[in-house]
Amino acid sequence: MNYQGDSWGRYSMPARSIGWDPMERVVKVASESAVVIFSLSSCCMCHAVKRLFCGMGVNPTVFELDHDPRGKDMETALSWLLGNSQALPVVFIGGRLIGGMDRVMASHINGTLVPLLKEAGALWL
Repeated sequence: MNYQGDSWGRYSMPARSIGWDPMERVVKVASESAVVIFSLSSCCMCHAVKRLFCGMGVNPTVFELDHDPRGKDMETALSWLLGNSQALPVVFIGGRLIGGMDRVMASHINGTLVPLLKEAGALWL
């Protein structure tokens, strides 16, 4: 896994401009890798979705919001995207919003997750 916001992984500082927009930051981070997981390091559901992708042989980029100074603003933006208050984890594949844990698991169970991963170049089998 590639971690952003972790001392032992990649870390991208948020823009320091007055017009910093959390939604723009979410879109930028989500488009930088084939699979991006917005997570909290202490969240068990976040851990489960990270393990799911790693178990499939996918190397997701994980953005730990609790390690980013503006992570709370990004979490609010993600919650707005999903239309609920329980926003995390949030998964993007190929820059497209897949959703939270429920949507990822539903896609995995109904067989649509692997084709999405292949299309994004995250899985080659």
